[in-house]
Amino acid sequence: MTILRVGVGSGNPVKRRAVELALGAAADDDLPGAPTGVAVESVPVDSGVSEQPRGHAETIAGAENRATAVLDVAPEESGAEPDHAAGCDLGVGIEGGVAGFDGTDDRYLIMWAAVTDGHRVGRGAGPSLALPSTIAARIDDGAELGPVMDDRLDTDGIAERGGAAGALTNGRVDRAEALAAGVSGALGPFVTALY
Repeated sequence: MTILRVGVGSGNPVKRRAVELALGAAADDDLPGAPTGVAVESVPVDSGVSEQPRGHAETIAGAENRATAVLDVAPEESGAEPDHAAGCDLGVGIEGGVAGFDGTDDRYLIMWAAVTDGHRVGRGAGPSLALPSTIAARIDDGAELGPVMDDRLDTDGIAERGGAAGALTNGRVDRAEALAAGVSGALGPFVTALY
């Protein structure tokens, strides 16, 4: 029995669920090594970027840094059982940020994912959602999106639940599913010979 071990560079359960959703959509024989199963492990690592990434470049860098760092974590550092965090076959990094787009003055919530096996890197993006001007103004003043959303909604820990994406769409965009779209895109080089 061959198990594909995948480390998610975060302790956030929504990000782990996003990876599980993305991998569940792939046929096992499409995955590297045609595994008979997949084990997804949360491996909290530092993104190497600011707490609130701004712009696509910084958000992508955070995702790539997380994916790469997962492959370097020893089991005793991650708190995982031996042979789980260390020796992962794939590292996955997911990073949310705030960015603008040419052609609009709005600020958007953006989502990027990176997948690496230590040699190749795949990248993919999730949906982008416009931020209300009052929230964008606070982000532009240096605040982080998660705490701003918590304050606006009078809640705590929105990033580990429905996230800003869920709140901004009244639940029509599921955060785990949105992040899974980015992870699925980043898996491209590992599941098809087209790359």
